[in-house]
Amino acid sequence: MAPHTPDNRVFLFLQGPHGPFFNRLGKMLHAAGADVWRVGFNAGDRAFWFNSSTYIPYRGAADEWLETFKSLLDEKSVTDIVLYGDTRPVHAQAVVEARARGLTVHVFEEGYMRPYWVTYERGGTNGNSRLMDMTIPQMQKALEKSDMEAPLPPGHWGDMRQHVFYGALYHWFVMFRNGDYRNFRPHRDLPVTKEFQLYLKRLLLMPVQGLERRLATLRIRFGGFPYHLALLQLEHDSSFQKHSPFDTMSDFLELVIDGFANGAPQHHHLVVKAHPLEDGRVPVRKEIKRLAKERGVDKRVHFVRGGKLAQLLNDARTAVTVNSTAGQQVLWRGIPLKVFGAAVYAKPEFVSNQPLPEFFQNASRPDNRAYKDFRRYLLETSQLPGGFYSARGRRQLMRQVVDMMLGPDDPYQALDSGTAPPRQQLRLVN
Repeated sequence: MAPHTPDNRVFLFLQGPHGPFFNRLGKMLHAAGADVWRVGFNAGDRAFWFNSSTYIPYRGAADEWLETFKSLLDEKSVTDIVLYGDTRPVHAQAVVEARARGLTVHVFEEGYMRPYWVTYERGGTNGNSRLMDMTIPQMQKALEKSDMEAPLPPGHWGDMRQHVFYGALYHWFVMFRNGDYRNFRPHRDLPVTKEFQLYLKRLLLMPVQGLERRLATLRIRFGGFPYHLALLQLEHDSSFQKHSPFDTMSDFLELVIDGFANGAPQHHHLVVKAHPLEDGRVPVRKEIKRLAKERGVDKRVHFVRGGKLAQLLNDARTAVTVNSTAGQQVLWRGIPLKVFGAAVYAKPEFVSNQPLPEFFQNASRPDNRAYKDFRRYLLETSQLPGGFYSARGRRQLMRQVVDMMLGPDDPYQALDSGTAPPRQQLRLVN
């Protein structure tokens, strides 16, 4: 299909990140000359799209969505669809249909090297990304066309409070203003009322939990013992649900603690770090205590609730994860890493294939030069400076993303062909 110019392109937005990012993105695409429409599935979607004339409410049942979507593509002469996360059911169906028609699929996700960057790809992200089939030599060849020096990441998340705030606000609208969307069913199993309660609790308890986290981190940093890190994820996150071999986080914890008990030297410790957005829906701390006690290592296993990873990574001997993007911070420091799920960074050059007990006992080191090439490749292609949730982050992101969306090539093709625009240098957005 021939490339469309902005004035004859029609973008259909589906669900986006909580907050006003999709609304601002749509406004700028419209300013560039494109037509823009937004499908909303609940009152939370509606609340963050500020142009009622381009908003299309979907009030049908889940099994009617695909036919409605096909009709919208025809009725609006859609050329592009835009969405956040490609695995939730309404998006997965839409992606399959759009691909079959040769439409361009723009997918946003949290950054592969978060917190400063966000991910923009075409066709799919995470386990569905084109990166999954690329080799390091292919990336190194493409980088011959670039002389950019990879920027350093900042040492803090940045817009965590805004992230939690918009999540709570979104679920408030779904709880109390969703009368027009009676057929709406969330893509997660937890009821919307419970989602809202967890977001609100997380927001209110942030100061207390922050103090608890700092104390736990200090005890580990000043403990004077060698330690390994287990990096947890949100059990309901799509990367864990769709691209890992585990059904629950408890399954992963059982494997890790068992491997640690059977392989790590007896003076080594294990630090289990929760995801920064962990909200208590899964009893992680309780499970860790139970599993560690059963295997006789309860005095050597520690739990840290979210927070900054950098402080713990500085002295870590190894790290294990399912497929968390935090693995990128591990590799950037040259720390041995083992992963169990599908991840864009799970390349044989720098991810261990050792059995877990052997990994804890004597881990092989990653090829740091190969990883630096991989990281630079991402920063030249699909990773964009900015964020979805803070106002400064959105401003930074908008300076670049619309031009990339309107370009004929996806980020990886653009680098291969030499048409990629110059990338922005790193600026803190928080």
